[in-house]
Amino acid sequence: MSRKTLTGAFAAILVAGTASAAIAADDIKIGNLVDYTGATSTVSKPFSEGKIDAFNWINAHGGINGKKITLDTVDYSYQAPRAIAAYKRWVSEFGAVAIAGWGTADTEALVGFLAKDEMPYFSGSYSAHLTDPTGKSNVVKAPAPYNFFYNVSYSDALRGMLQWAAEDWKKQGKEGKPKYVHMGDNHPYPNAARKAGEEYAKELGFDILPAIQYSLAPADFKAQCLTLKESGANYAYLGNTAGSNISLLKSCETVGVDAQFMANIWGFDESAAEAAGSAANGVVWVVGSATWQDDAPGMKLVHEIAGGDGYRAVHYVRGVCTAFYMKEAMEWADKNGGVTGPNIKQGMYQKTDWVPAGLEGVCFPSTWTPEDHRGTIDMYVYQGEVKDGKFAMNRLAETRIDRRPEWLGW
Repeated sequence: MSRKTLTGAFAAILVAGTASAAIAADDIKIGNLVDYTGATSTVSKPFSEGKIDAFNWINAHGGINGKKITLDTVDYSYQAPRAIAAYKRWVSEFGAVAIAGWGTADTEALVGFLAKDEMPYFSGSYSAHLTDPTGKSNVVKAPAPYNFFYNVSYSDALRGMLQWAAEDWKKQGKEGKPKYVHMGDNHPYPNAARKAGEEYAKELGFDILPAIQYSLAPADFKAQCLTLKESGANYAYLGNTAGSNISLLKSCETVGVDAQFMANIWGFDESAAEAAGSAANGVVWVVGSATWQDDAPGMKLVHEIAGGDGYRAVHYVRGVCTAFYMKEAMEWADKNGGVTGPNIKQGMYQKTDWVPAGLEGVCFPSTWTPEDHRGTIDMYVYQGEVKDGKFAMNRLAETRIDRRPEWLGW
């Protein structure tokens, strides 16, 4: 049973007051897709908690122009058919006006439904395929006019790390071309950035090695690590999520791999580092917002939303950003014809270099247009350091990727 109702372990973190009067005629219904029990649960949980805590805070502080949000959370265990079933129920029975979604396979499968139903969908998938609202890119299967996400796309994030890697190679004074390899499961999520990364790596002067597959589920990956070691790769991109990557890093430490690992945004975090131990030393990855201990003005609100100073992972903060972009788009819709799918979509186009009120310095300034849903092209590049058994996150760079027309949707 994948669906979580408004009662149960996670119901308490749903919208304040939804059990009684809040479920009123003028409430705003949002479907919320999470993975608490599947292959991406280690990163979905903190991200989803950020979203839900933010919606709770919004309801406690006036809702959407006085209207309460009713959130229906479904744990789909990262199974795309379950996500599609949940979506159909949200449309046919629940009366959702927007969806806070999650994974790449299910989000890409729903693109056509979303356009037909005029349903805004704010995913945790950052696949570049979702950024082309008109379908003018020759690499997307269909236009995605109702898909949005807050963050740099997987492809642009990888391009940012490759820029760092090219500079790193030069700084080290090494000769010849660095060797680059894509690693990940044969699945829409890790594959989303593969071709874009390989093409850009080639443009930057890397030699491209054959991709190496390893499963999204944690396992013993010594065989893949031996292949990586024998390939002589200098820079290896990890396309899977943290649970799988922890196993990969440990296996590769065991067999003595010397490559520089670069993980996607869901592929590494504080918890992954703790689990990987010494194998986490030196891993480079992308962070898409301020972090818990950053001295940014908006982090005061994030701490308030979280209900205290107890540490929250990097994914939590992006969940808060996602919820607040939805909030302000719905507020605009409410004042301009009502909180409907088409009006929420129009609400996303009303601002440029947009940072939600109160989150200054937390979310990167973002701009969505009817022709381009690449909200932001900014990112932080971090590197993990393990010293005397303690893990530290060191910011290496703040990077902006070119908004090339040919990269839209790719």
